[in-house]
Amino acid sequence: MQSSDLVNHTERRANGETYEQLVHRLSVQSVRKHYRAFEDIAWDAPEMQIDPTDPRFELGPEEGLGRTAWYRALPQETRARIGLSGVVGAMKLGVVFENVLKRGLLEFAADLPNRSEEFRYVYHEVIEEAHHSLMFQEFINRSGLDPSPMPAKLQRGTRFVVRMGRAFPELFFFFVLGGEEPIDFAQKQTIKSGKDIHPLVKRVMQIHITEEARHLCFARNYLQRTVPGLPGYKKLRLRLALPVLLGIMARMMLQPSSAMIRRYQIPASVIREAYDDNADHKRKVRGSLASVAKLAIELELLRPQDVWLWRRQGLGNPFKYAL
Repeated sequence: MQSSDLVNHTERRANGETYEQLVHRLSVQSVRKHYRAFEDIAWDAPEMQIDPTDPRFELGPEEGLGRTAWYRALPQETRARIGLSGVVGAMKLGVVFENVLKRGLLEFAADLPNRSEEFRYVYHEVIEEAHHSLMFQEFINRSGLDPSPMPAKLQRGTRFVVRMGRAFPELFFFFVLGGEEPIDFAQKQTIKSGKDIHPLVKRVMQIHITEEARHLCFARNYLQRTVPGLPGYKKLRLRLALPVLLGIMARMMLQPSSAMIRRYQIPASVIREAYDDNADHKRKVRGSLASVAKLAIELELLRPQDVWLWRRQGLGNPFKYAL
């Protein structure tokens, strides 16, 4: 993969390009540059094999948990296994998230008219997300680890999100951004860090970053097109829901799951040190949501009087970090 693949994000419309032309362009790009889970990853290559004790899986000091004395005092094999567990847990969460995303997109597409540019693009995205789920699950299978399924309470919540794809697509697409932006941000930071990354992890990240650029572009442009015309009560629902939604999604994407904490008996004091009381982690969370906050400000879904709602979710003052 060329380095240009990581920066060609098609995030803005070309000069004079209409929304429909943008969506058509994204569809064409999905045909010209796409990846298949079992064609574009050399799963059986020797360098791609997963050893749970591989030191490349160890967490570095840039990771909240990796900088704690508790983690550094563990045996090397345990540090590596915890790091691999974090990767596997994130991929399992990705499988669940993209399951919800695909179902919601199909709900969204169900009411689109004939000759809709959105219909074609949405189906391209569903296909790409299906391949992402396949590669995530294959990595999990080959890791030898068994991440826990999503708690039943959250599983029930996903059904509500799926329905929003048809009933309230603006809320659904903010859910998409809330899930995709933090993981996209974290993956880009990892690749740019210069850290020695396991080649299979790196390949999965590269594919995901490249194709998610289109998905994020579509979600942003859809919201820019439709939110201004929403009735006031729907805009109010978005204003109230956004900080809660983004706070939950960022924590899920950027912190260890409860199951992982239990499995490795990570003390509550260590979690507080690594995440809750860690200024660097807080900056990472806010940085991962900066573009969503900027969009919310642009669409007047985030105003100065709403900042307290964002602070209550641990998201600080978005007017200070929105790019």
